[in-house]
Amino acid sequence: MPRITWRLDAPLTARATPQAVHTVRKLLHRDAHANLAKLLQRARPADAALLFEALAATERRRLFAVLLTEGLWARAAAILSELPDELSVALIADLAPERLARLLDVLAVDDATRLAERLPRERAEAALSLMNRAEADAVRELLEHDASTAGRMMSPVVYASNRAQSVAQAVQALQEESERVQGSLIYLYVVDDDGRLCGVVNMRRLLVSKPDTPLERIMDRDVIAVTTETSQEETARLIEQYHLMALPVIDTEEVLVGQVTVDDVIDVLQDEATEELLALSGVSVDERPDTSAMRSLRLRAPWLVVNLGTAFLAATVVGLFTTTIGKLPALAALMPIVAGMGGNAATQALTVVVRALALEQIPGMFRVLSKEVMVGLGNGLINGAVCFVIASLVFHDMGVGAVLAAALLINMVVAGIAGSMMPMILKRLGIDPAVSSAVFVTTCTDVGGFFTFLGLATLLLRWKGM
Repeated sequence: MPRITWRLDAPLTARATPQAVHTVRKLLHRDAHANLAKLLQRARPADAALLFEALAATERRRLFAVLLTEGLWARAAAILSELPDELSVALIADLAPERLARLLDVLAVDDATRLAERLPRERAEAALSLMNRAEADAVRELLEHDASTAGRMMSPVVYASNRAQSVAQAVQALQEESERVQGSLIYLYVVDDDGRLCGVVNMRRLLVSKPDTPLERIMDRDVIAVTTETSQEETARLIEQYHLMALPVIDTEEVLVGQVTVDDVIDVLQDEATEELLALSGVSVDERPDTSAMRSLRLRAPWLVVNLGTAFLAATVVGLFTTTIGKLPALAALMPIVAGMGGNAATQALTVVVRALALEQIPGMFRVLSKEVMVGLGNGLINGAVCFVIASLVFHDMGVGAVLAAALLINMVVAGIAGSMMPMILKRLGIDPAVSSAVFVTTCTDVGGFFTFLGLATLLLRWKGM
């Protein structure tokens, strides 16, 4: 039996991961499938998912094949549900329809739906036709909803009791249905005879109430709910705002059709945060460290070409002042300071505003603009004063120091205006501000900074008679 240097039943910490990866690679190399199966069975699904992410693509596929070969379908499904969608799809993309159907049957309906929508239509349909009919129908029903709505992300497995029932009747019925609804019992929803949502009961209150108490007397009638057409972002905002563990989903006739749980919302918020962070850098959310070089090139090149165009625009502005730079060479050394500081200030404002737009927390365009202008003035005065002192001492010319300080002050204000207004304008135009704002904002600060600095320097030279 191979000597195991690390046990997967311990939590996968950042320190343990390299050792775990090394151990699993050794076992894979030796084809020690039984040992690998035992290790993956002992690990928590979330910890095992971290291990899968740390492996190379070919190693992931081999390790996943071990789970299926050893008959660990439930464990394979649990790990799939913890992995990013693109990795999960890559692991099941080449499975035979029968094996794919069996795996989707084991997954929770919402997880199975999420993977099915990312598979080629033909493969997804082939697998659905071989699945348990009830599970397949539930997946197809969720797929009918728009991908960005609560209807797509909800779980249709939800428990509800009739408002006429007593606490004892509700608890008994709940115990009888426990196997079907396990994992989704967060709140007890109360419906009328037509299935319309009319209240909700906290599980704690249900358990401490007297058995003969009607549900109608202890239910909270002020139910926060969303429809199947509510956006995922709005659903996440409501759960976050009201500190809920789950949110009921109703159709147009207010009939209870499912619920969205907090773990689904966390996935949405994480995906949005990641997408916005990468978009601000001009990188696609689909790119990973092990993405092929050609695909990474296709994803990154377009934005770099756009940035190249804006860089030439900034260079053209500098070219207008070659005579000024020739007379005062110190300007060439100081230009990057003005543009760089403006770019940094704009990025700060841009990040705050893009995040506020995503969370729908913008208090008003004028309010945001006035605040960023004030911040720009403050930063411009502070940094301008520092630059005035340093440039005057280094170049023995207070005029150069004054030009640098004034240009920095003006560009800080420009940065605040561009960083706050550009994403809101693009949002109004229907353009994703996270993807496109950075290019335009950088252009504003570069062009504005160079033009202001060199323009003021030209005036200084004229005043000196040079």
